[in-house]
Amino acid sequence: MKAIYKNHIDWILFLSILPILGVGLITMKSFGGAESDYFFTRQIIWIIISITVFFIFSFVDWRFLRNGKLLISLFAFSCVVLAVLLVFATAVKGASSWINLGLFSVEPSDPMKLLLIMVLAKYFSRRHIEIANIKHILISGVYAFIPFVLILFQPDFGSAIIIFFIWLGMILASGVSKKHLFMVFFTTTIAFVTFWMFVFAPYQKARIKSFIDPLADIQGSGYNAYQSMIAVGSGQLFGKGIGFGTQSRLSFLPEHQTDFIFAAFAEEWGFIGVTLLFLFFGIVIWRILKNAMLGASNFESLFCIGFAIFLMSHFVVHIGMNIGLMPITGTTIPFLSYGGSHMFTVFAGLGMLSGMRRYSRITHYDDTHKEFLGL
Repeated sequence: MKAIYKNHIDWILFLSILPILGVGLITMKSFGGAESDYFFTRQIIWIIISITVFFIFSFVDWRFLRNGKLLISLFAFSCVVLAVLLVFATAVKGASSWINLGLFSVEPSDPMKLLLIMVLAKYFSRRHIEIANIKHILISGVYAFIPFVLILFQPDFGSAIIIFFIWLGMILASGVSKKHLFMVFFTTTIAFVTFWMFVFAPYQKARIKSFIDPLADIQGSGYNAYQSMIAVGSGQLFGKGIGFGTQSRLSFLPEHQTDFIFAAFAEEWGFIGVTLLFLFFGIVIWRILKNAMLGASNFESLFCIGFAIFLMSHFVVHIGMNIGLMPITGTTIPFLSYGGSHMFTVFAGLGMLSGMRRYSRITHYDDTHKEFLGL
């Protein structure tokens, strides 16, 4: 296979990410205090590691991922890890989502999202003609449902929602019929009611209730949403200036380095800064979707689409909860929030995308007789 790019790395995509990383570091540093220095230093280390992984992955031939048995094995292993977390992990802030490795902790739900994208891309890549068959929606739904439930029981409502959005976005991209789309939404509604009655913890119900009316209990369940909305609104047009964000510096804004970093950023940079953030993130998504058009096969194209959905879901959910349009779910925003696992996963995915970009489209023979569990 001849490479179609001597320099196959998408530099427009890569360079568009750097300003987002930069303002994320600046916002983190502007909080002040020893805690700010701690997060700032560790974020720089994770950025260096993640960018290194990006360039390494850019030179890997990822066509071996078309092997269904390999993907199923990795997916099954990740599901086992998530299940083990429910039993043995030490809860951090009420959630058993982390594996403590001493110097750092790993959140397995992040690489699971990337694995799910690969599994669904593999599954749908050979079924785009017969996607109207309801069984393919059901089978793909099982692949998504397993990690969804395991993550929800941690409980990590935010990551579970992202898992659902990835699956929903990829079946839409695969061309699901309107009738089946209605069935998906109907089933989702039934599932939500069931989870509300038997699965959701009281604090998760409180978050959803505060989402419906965030100002109903500003001293209780709606406190975080209320403080976040104050921060975003007080930024006005030009912001208060770097280091002058009162909501974060005076600790009114909780988890300002992760869950509410957009609110902290908006307070200091204002509407102009937010607009530029949207612009650069929009360029990132545009370049990923453009790469989807160059995929060597449907698998590569669907992987790019799924990865774009993954990033957009994080972006929309994070900003939505920061401005009171979505419940507080603890969802990070790509490139801006502090977090090594998420940063590593995102750049690993971008590196895979860049590696896939090396090859032109070819016609693959029908090898469905080699399928393993539908892949």
